[in-house]
Amino acid sequence: MLRILVTFMLCFMLPAHAQYESRIVAEGFAFPWSMAFVDDQTALVATRNGSLHRIDIESGKHTPITGGPETYVESQGGYFDLLLDPNFSQNQMLYLALAEGPPESNATAIYRAILADGALTRVTRIFRVEPAKDTAAHYGGKLAFFTDGTLLLTSGDGFEYREASQDPYSQLGKILRMNPDGSPAADNPFIDGNQGDPYVYSYGHRSPQGLAVDAAGQIWMHEHGPQGGDELNLVRPGANYGWPATSFGINYSGAKITPLTSAEGINPPVTYWTPSIAPSHLMIYSGSLFPEWTDSLFVSTLVDNDVKRLVINDETIVSEDVLFAEFEARIRAIVEGPQGQLYLLTDSETGQIIEIVPSVQDDSSEMDNPRVSE
Repeated sequence: MLRILVTFMLCFMLPAHAQYESRIVAEGFAFPWSMAFVDDQTALVATRNGSLHRIDIESGKHTPITGGPETYVESQGGYFDLLLDPNFSQNQMLYLALAEGPPESNATAIYRAILADGALTRVTRIFRVEPAKDTAAHYGGKLAFFTDGTLLLTSGDGFEYREASQDPYSQLGKILRMNPDGSPAADNPFIDGNQGDPYVYSYGHRSPQGLAVDAAGQIWMHEHGPQGGDELNLVRPGANYGWPATSFGINYSGAKITPLTSAEGINPPVTYWTPSIAPSHLMIYSGSLFPEWTDSLFVSTLVDNDVKRLVINDETIVSEDVLFAEFEARIRAIVEGPQGQLYLLTDSETGQIIEIVPSVQDDSSEMDNPRVSE
């Protein structure tokens, strides 16, 4: 197995003791888009094309998992996210968010299944975004469990249906909240259906690709702007986040989508990026291996080919660092391991799983230059 250990001295943007080593755990995956640990040694990886794999983290050996639901693999469609049930060790249950066809009437869907003997069993669709669309773009498809055990799903605007994001009765361009069986959460903002769809938790989103719940129970998400204006948002129930009424980006043609970057009744982003970084995944670090990174938000990117580490204080970004640019790869996701390790998923036909751990340095070693050992 290809194994490379690299130590990077990041004194220019991190404390001197925040050094790390990297190792390619496994490679050759066709666009690995999500990853979840079933125990300290074993992870599941889902790829865009609808395949699932079990990986031994130490050896890198990976085996296919059969029985996964069929997905619509076109443009931005495929398997989006893999999430283990909070009681996975007892019930072996997991959730998959994916694009579901046919092309002329496709949508983001959630399937629930039981993992048994290397296969998914009792595979059941519990939710499908309505209305369906005929575009293979802006699906959303990120999953997270809220503090009360309800399930959160991001839904994109379908690219050509941007006005639906401002329609609270449409499930496009939203964060949706439901029970683990797919029924709407009882205290959702529009649960009675009189002012909006019962599943809608927040609205005015474009292409939400990141979703995470912090230790205080706050929901964070990031979304792609059009050309610039990628946003990080702190999500409140029933709140409107503006798209397409407000935006910090412009149309791909160069024309303005809206003259407004703010408006009454619109929740502003915590921060935004122009030009676009193409944020692909959001993780809040809770481990102790890198104590200086605890509670930081990590945003992987597809355009900048790096990871942004954001330090938050009182809902305000106080610093932003750039990490892992040395891999020169589109990073689809960053995942925390059971012991606090970090794992990068690179977005390519020969995608890699890269492990990041603290380096062990000899005090007498040279500190001015990176050290590479093979």
